[in-house]
Amino acid sequence: MPARARMSAGTTAARLDALRRGELAGIRELRLPGGPDGRLTEMPPEILGLADSLELLDLGGHALTDLPAGFGRMRRLRILFCSGNRFTRLPPVLGDCPALSQVGFRATGLVEVPAESLPPALRWLTLTDNRIAALPRALGERPRLQKLMLAGNRLDALPESLSGAENLELLRIAANGFAALPGCVAALPRLAWLSWAGNPFEDRAAPAPAASETIAWDDLSVGPLLGEGASGRVMRAAWRPGAAGTARPVALKLFKDAMTSDGLPEREMAACLAAGAHPHLTGSLGRLADHPDGRQGLLMPLLPQGWRVLAGPPSLESCSRDVYDPDLRLTRGSALRLARGVAAGAAHLHARGFGHGDLYAHNVLWDGRDGAAVLSDLGAASALPPGREGAILQRLDVRAFGLLLDELGRHAPLAGTALAGLVAACTGPDPAARPAMAEVRDALDAIIAGPGPG
Repeated sequence: MPARARMSAGTTAARLDALRRGELAGIRELRLPGGPDGRLTEMPPEILGLADSLELLDLGGHALTDLPAGFGRMRRLRILFCSGNRFTRLPPVLGDCPALSQVGFRATGLVEVPAESLPPALRWLTLTDNRIAALPRALGERPRLQKLMLAGNRLDALPESLSGAENLELLRIAANGFAALPGCVAALPRLAWLSWAGNPFEDRAAPAPAASETIAWDDLSVGPLLGEGASGRVMRAAWRPGAAGTARPVALKLFKDAMTSDGLPEREMAACLAAGAHPHLTGSLGRLADHPDGRQGLLMPLLPQGWRVLAGPPSLESCSRDVYDPDLRLTRGSALRLARGVAAGAAHLHARGFGHGDLYAHNVLWDGRDGAAVLSDLGAASALPPGREGAILQRLDVRAFGLLLDELGRHAPLAGTALAGLVAACTGPDPAARPAMAEVRDALDAIIAGPGPG
């Protein structure tokens, strides 16, 4: 993109000066995050002068409480980030923006979401970590809605209209007040990624906390960053219990906040510990104690050198789908072994009473060659309720796996009626008709052992 079309480099103060001098005419992206340069209490009126070109606007981290009445003039605006401000009401003027499809108002103190604040093209809505107790019926009347982030609010119900949100694929309702799984959830034909930990109905299903070792911060020597996700940063570390003996190489996950986009860090740690050891899960060694800043952490086995993530996380454009390296190529055998490993890890997690909730290629780590793989990141993992309800929730992971298997087929020669049938069975619109994850694992075993691609 030409430099004139984008304005993301430099300090916020420098960008504001350029904006006020009229130097940014025609730009498509403008990022003005709050921070050391100060915090805005009003949106600069000059932004409205970019209405004919601006597609992305980032005003996160300021002290804004409202948007100007003329904001609806932003007819090309597709993406708006206002997280970390002081909005208590989602601005109704958002509904006047015809192209606005992604809206982020995380941790602003939101209490009210008026129906008129939901733009007609809404595809991705992030309202994590607010004080919202109710949502309007209009939310289910946005036909493009694909991704809905509601963790850390005060909700005890969802609009029944969401049962008609046929394109909704990812839903986060962790850490709310749901006494039961919302009835509209089970009817969603494309839902594949759901977190519900930290609600009263999940509390009743959660197993007793697993016993775990406590690892003292002083027994760790922390090394370089290995990876980073929504909930935390993973670093290489050396663990020497009691500061004696030989240091063991490990991985340390330090959580970022008390509330993540998926849910609560303590729920992730509980799921990791309850899952126990399995060759196709990253596993855990214990909880971190006595971090100097009070941060929560989890110690995990270190994967072999050279292992990598299978894909990158969804982009602003792809919304709910991972972004693969276009040059990725796998053999049929390595792709099948990789898929079988992921299915086995997920089946084990289900047997331990948890749904994964975030079964994605960006949460799969593999050896980059032979197809050895582990399923990682239990940030969205939630305890499964008993009976039919729990079985339905397991089948959301199955759909996510079917999508992953279909994606692998774009990077490996996986043509064949058996695999095509498995993808179709996993991704069908009726969750109750999908196979259990253990059946998926067994089907892959049969395909791997079979005579060829049939």
